[in-house]
Amino acid sequence: MEVLPVQNNHPHSEYQTQNKWYYDPRPHLQEPSNSAAHFLSKMLEQEIRSAKKTHLSAGEVLLPNGLLQRVSEDVLAAAESECCGVRGMTLHLLYEGEEDCRRMSCLKLDPSTPSTFEVYLTFKQANAGWGFLPQFLKRITRGGTVVISTDYEITKKKLYRPVHRE
Repeated sequence: MEVLPVQNNHPHSEYQTQNKWYYDPRPHLQEPSNSAAHFLSKMLEQEIRSAKKTHLSAGEVLLPNGLLQRVSEDVLAAAESECCGVRGMTLHLLYEGEEDCRRMSCLKLDPSTPSTFEVYLTFKQANAGWGFLPQFLKRITRGGTVVISTDYEITKKKLYRPVHRE
């Protein structure tokens, strides 16, 4: 299980340790790879952190270990067959709880490329298997705890139709 602590790191602060004279903010957008999955998982982590207070009304968000990496790989696999790949994707993050489905965030990985498809990523609330843990954590944290399941859903929607010439 991963616990997402609150950090005030700027998302691009790691570039300062690599090379302070040059920084390309989008090298991961060239083609899918392990580094792209890692980058996307970090991006998802930041979006979940941001949504924690605003959209989820929670003090803590608990994720199964390795979930964001696996989700990132699946999202990148969905983008492989698209004409612009991951650069043309708009990613919608949703959270499905017991009572409702909430929108957490919407990401455009490359703002300079028009969206050619949308991916709806729905994280689901964990129900069985956690036992007393969520109740215990709800008592010791401010604002409650959201426990995300290993189950998630990815839905892809194309925003264009291919033109067939005859």
